[in-house]
Amino acid sequence: MPCLDISTNVKLEDVDVESFSREATTAVATIIGKPEQFVMIILKGSANITFGGSKEAAALAEIVSMGGITTQVKRELISTIGTILENKLSIPRARFVLKVYDTTLAKRLSKM
Repeated sequence: MPCLDISTNVKLEDVDVESFSREATTAVATIIGKPEQFVMIILKGSANITFGGSKEAAALAEIVSMGGITTQVKRELISTIGTILENKLSIPRARFVLKVYDTTLAKRLSKM
């Protein structure tokens, strides 16, 4: 099932993490087409992240899913998660990277 793992250099003490997690869970479930009860959100703050030589607010995220990932889904995930990070953590869209993995793709491409 989908797992969104986010690391950011933003301190999370004053962030409503529950609200962030709820919004991210709903977005991931809706975009990928999986039930919300199977979506996992991991948010780690105060990471030692430098982006473009700067320590300004930035984030690295990975999403892993068993199916449901298409080119359009990737675009929607990048856009929507970027918006959530911008609105909830004040991370500019240009300082956010999302890696997307579909675990079923490897199985289809494997010769084993």
